Amino acid sequence: MRILHTSDWHLGRTLHGVELVAHQGAFLDHLVEVVRAERVDAVLVSGDVYDRAIPPVDVVELLTDALLRLSEHTRVVISPGNHDSATRLGFAAPLFRERLAVRARVEDLAVPVELPSADGDVGALVYALPYLDPDTTRHRLAGPETDDDGAAVVPARSHEAVVAAAMRRVRSDLAARRAGGPRVPAVVMAHAFVVGGAASESERDIRVGGVDSVPLEALTGSGDTPDYVALGHLHGPQGVGPDLDPQRPGPLARYSGSPLAYSFSEMHHTKSSALVELGAHGVQHMELVPTPRPRRLSEATGTLAELLSSAFDAQAADWVRVAVTDTVRPRDLYARVKARFPHALVIQHRPTAPLTGGPARAVTPARDPLEVAAEFVQEVTGADPTEAEAAVLRRAYEAALGAERSA
Repeated sequence: MRILHTSDWHLGRTLHGVELVAHQGAFLDHLVEVVRAERVDAVLVSGDVYDRAIPPVDVVELLTDALLRLSEHTRVVISPGNHDSATRLGFAAPLFRERLAVRARVEDLAVPVELPSADGDVGALVYALPYLDPDTTRHRLAGPETDDDGAAVVPARSHEAVVAAAMRRVRSDLAARRAGGPRVPAVVMAHAFVVGGAASESERDIRVGGVDSVPLEALTGSGDTPDYVALGHLHGPQGVGPDLDPQRPGPLARYSGSPLAYSFSEMHHTKSSALVELGAHGVQHMELVPTPRPRRLSEATGTLAELLSSAFDAQAADWVRVAVTDTVRPRDLYARVKARFPHALVIQHRPTAPLTGGPARAVTPARDPLEVAAEFVQEVTGADPTEAEAAVLRRAYEAALGAERSA
């Protein structure tokens, strides 16, 4: 079985105000082509399909078209993440054709999607866990244990507790299925912050009670374990836990990461999807398939003169975050930087020389207003007002005094 693991599409998201729908569409075109060229048996999307619970119409249409094309060539399994509305994403899921499965209900998480092999048998089992918010799912995951009064035990209010409760149900079902016949490889899809993963700036905080993480053991555990854990939530492509070892097969857990960079903290990521080959004894091979990069992200720091020089020619076409380090803010800074870097997303004035305004002083009626204004200019620019600036401040103060007298 060949599965293509992807996640965190965040369809409809913008990057510092730049619309990304066209670039997200290009990624989906790429995904269809990979499925066709690599003869993929199933595409797994581990949450955060949309960026918002109520996505715009054009974004819904983009997803509809992509799923239609993907399901012509392969099977698709989708589970919601913390950005998705599970109810909306899973609307009409029972009516979908068998090549498309949206698993959005907590009650269905232990019922796997059965991927058929070439000979018609079950080639792999996919247990798709929707994002498990402790506050909204823990009561639905109560039991089978009971307390002294015979009531079902409700998991604690934590991500670890609800994921562990969900996986107890998964392992129970997997053990029953494997007991009666040959070993079938299994995949668990989960949207969570697993301990050991490296976060970016663009993931939404999911902390509950000050804790947002889940130990990997909660997903892999012991006994009948999944062969591959297809993770979503963190935007950097990365493995969590042991690497693939053909000599000692065991659960392999990986974040596919987001297909596009959604913050400058991701500018050094190599975005990709994970192409995983499953055999009877687990993961046989895994490779990363790079995704198209619409435009490079980079940072440019220097004085305005340096930034305008040929030293930064290589970044002229980037989505760039610019820091101008002149001690005094240059005139027409924004316009001049924008002319140099047409795709600049962030422009900041960050003087390298420390501003020497000194400790703050109380402003009392006894203070000279012009002296206070001059101190302010010195604080924010690092230099005393020029004669022309001082004259402007004086005229403004005199005009304010005149207006006050005539009131």
